[in-house]
Amino acid sequence: MDAYIARQPIMNQEEKVVAYEILYHQDSSTLYNQRDYRMANAIAQFFNQIDSTKFLEGKDAFLTFTPNLLMQNIPRIFVEDKLIIQIEDNVLVHPVAQMIIQRYKKQGYRLALVDFEFNNRYFNILSSINILKIDFSNPDSESITTCFSIAKRFNKMVAAYNVNSPEAKQRAIELGCDFFQGDSIANMVASKVKRMDYLESNFFRLMVSITSEEPDMDEIASIIELDVTLTYSLLKMVNSAYFALADRVKDVKHALTILGLGQLKQWVYLLSFNSDSGGMSDELIKVSFQRANFCMELGSLVKDFPLSRSESYLMGMFSTLGTLLEVDLVDALCQLPVSDEMKEGLINSAGVAGDLYNLVVCYEKGEWSKLNRYAEQLEIPVSLIAQKYFEVIEYVNEMWNELMKPFSNEEEEGEDVFSGTGGRSISKTVESKMQHMD
Repeated sequence: MDAYIARQPIMNQEEKVVAYEILYHQDSSTLYNQRDYRMANAIAQFFNQIDSTKFLEGKDAFLTFTPNLLMQNIPRIFVEDKLIIQIEDNVLVHPVAQMIIQRYKKQGYRLALVDFEFNNRYFNILSSINILKIDFSNPDSESITTCFSIAKRFNKMVAAYNVNSPEAKQRAIELGCDFFQGDSIANMVASKVKRMDYLESNFFRLMVSITSEEPDMDEIASIIELDVTLTYSLLKMVNSAYFALADRVKDVKHALTILGLGQLKQWVYLLSFNSDSGGMSDELIKVSFQRANFCMELGSLVKDFPLSRSESYLMGMFSTLGTLLEVDLVDALCQLPVSDEMKEGLINSAGVAGDLYNLVVCYEKGEWSKLNRYAEQLEIPVSLIAQKYFEVIEYVNEMWNELMKPFSNEEEEGEDVFSGTGGRSISKTVESKMQHMD
């Protein structure tokens, strides 16, 4: 049986991702068929095959368990202090629910109750519950205030989910919820940037790379391609009236060829005055990088796909531009030389490109029935989608962890590259080569 598994970020009050909810699906069957033990076994085998350390990056996992999965001892796949067992109504109505929940509680697992309501049957198990998850899809609902008050009265942490609008986010913040979760990380960014910001460690590596004795343009291109804002800024500049090109430049490597090393250094120097850390959400940049690679890999599986690999990459990467620049996505894309197919795909979800992008977003959200329809339309074997997702997650995590390492100034010759007011002192050596996208 073919299985899907995805992760959805959960943030704390400091806007840091502290956990992922694991969303999973298998075929078109329901996981809530309490007699389907074969499916429970298949799920167990699937989770046994993944490297949860790489997949979760050391963060906690929220995972919904059906009665079958609980009785099959599936939570034991995860380390006690890294798993939050989510339970729903189907567990509460099970005749041995109390015994199952208390057993896992004693074993050191934390438990979260989804869709907590003011209902007597919930109070019987509150002593075993650590986190109450409250639905914020209707932020004006009075029941939210009631449920939150009860949760705090019993000293429970509260996770607000379906936080899909500014109103929902503001309501959750005002109440003082401990965790926030939405359909998409883009909906969870509390403050949007009002100017171009650049991921600082990535920007430092770019400065070091372009000022080496023998600059490697492939390495420079790979560094720029990791960052949506750097990519956007470069393409916008190269296609400006200043260069007056007959044909529009659509990829980073071509842009660097047009720009040349001298003007590239000037461009990076100018960016250095704007690269102070600002309101950019690291997780949002990471999402754009993840989507870029996922679109590129899946696009290669579509017969006669209208976008090249590099265009597929940019489609995923630029999907977050509207949020990053605090403008409508159509306004951001109109300044770029992207193909009509890409624009239609991102803006109107139209055409084959739109189907691919929708498939990627549906996977992120765990909308499995929609995902299956897009997979069928694109004729992508469903067995490959989850495989490609895991490959992308592992690749993105490796690159991201490298990116997040503190920058090391290995001053071999003691020569400063940039210095002075507003500038930076960076050595001429780079820590390691960045692997370039195929």
